[in-house]
Amino acid sequence: MKKLLFIYNTHAGKGRVGLHLAEIQDNLCAAEFQVTIHPTRGKGDAAGVVLEVGAAYDRIVCSGGDGTLHEVVTGLLSLPPEQRPPVGYIPAGTTNDFARNLKLPRSIAEKAAVAADGILRPIDVGRFNDQQFVYIAAFGAFTDVAYSTKQEFKSLFGHLAYLLEAATRLGSIESYHVTVEYDGQVLKGDFAYGMVSNTISVGGFKGLPGAEVDLDDGLFEIMLIRQPTNPLHVQSILRNLLQGKVTEDDVVILLRGGDITITCVENLPWTLDGEYGGNHTQVHIINEHKAVTIAYGE
Repeated sequence: MKKLLFIYNTHAGKGRVGLHLAEIQDNLCAAEFQVTIHPTRGKGDAAGVVLEVGAAYDRIVCSGGDGTLHEVVTGLLSLPPEQRPPVGYIPAGTTNDFARNLKLPRSIAEKAAVAADGILRPIDVGRFNDQQFVYIAAFGAFTDVAYSTKQEFKSLFGHLAYLLEAATRLGSIESYHVTVEYDGQVLKGDFAYGMVSNTISVGGFKGLPGAEVDLDDGLFEIMLIRQPTNPLHVQSILRNLLQGKVTEDDVVILLRGGDITITCVENLPWTLDGEYGGNHTQVHIINEHKAVTIAYGE
């Protein structure tokens, strides 16, 4: 019988994975897998388990937020490519940005069925200096909101917790002078926010940074936002985010690239898949083409 490792984060979202554990297990077993269940024991545990025993399984399914998926993929990338089993994802976090790319059904039971027996497709992932990310690396305004908002606040208020936390920062937005080198081209400027992404959703907002996002094309989407000069700029950016209509103008710059270097004179704080990615004066981001295989819905 095929073997499946199910890793779940007991604290993700509102702890709802535990409430659905029996039906998740039933759907995983229905796909003719022998299931081993591993609840995470803290930060880094999922990555460590995948690195230690992941190659012995035919599939790894994880449930939690995007941070849990980030850890599982980090563990997989430490294995030789031929030893990386496909991944199934049952989103149960607060925002679940990456899951919006996978065309998953609504119910937990249906998501579990897709994770065990969905359509398998390769995806690109990002190499960020000596770290990895699944769908986004970002710097600047509000990038620390995801990891600085307290878990109990997120559990109580959900996605609203992020918006409330971000609202308190509007008066303290600062810009950074950065040099962006992407696939042989160079751009310099002062930007309040920048992201390198491979997703249709960021922070719960869909349609970023455009409609032509392909998870396995070898390219990342790059969005840079200049320092807003007045409240109208801020309102325009927020309105476009809410409507899922980000277009290039004098404030927003949209680029694409697979080999990207971003340099700043001062230490720039980064977030990777919603987790703290450290402070860096220079980062080298490489698209690792079709590095991981993941289960999609219809």
